[in-house]
Amino acid sequence: MRQGVMKAAGPDERPPLLPEPAVDELRLETVMGALAEPLRMTVARKLMLDSDEFDHPCGWFGFDRPKSSLTHHFKVLREAGVIHQRQYGLERRSRLRTEDLNARFPGLLELVAAT
Repeated sequence: MRQGVMKAAGPDERPPLLPEPAVDELRLETVMGALAEPLRMTVARKLMLDSDEFDHPCGWFGFDRPKSSLTHHFKVLREAGVIHQRQYGLERRSRLRTEDLNARFPGLLELVAAT
């Protein structure tokens, strides 16, 4: 698993990435397993279709679920390599690993978007 370089974030810098698999470590069965759960598929689709250039907090998704449940789902997506996460103080924000997933599994994100 790769980890972001630990350094102080300046005003125009984002915090380092939380631990995640490198692109060449992404496994199709792990990614598909993470996306098989409907809420996690919804997270990936929303990040792909509705996101902009920013990292998004859990509240942006609008789920009415306990925080502990959401934390688990986001961790599964990050550890599978579907999303990047960064720690902003007490809040974790997420972004889809679009370039990495397209490089490793061409066409996968088009299937997710069409679901």
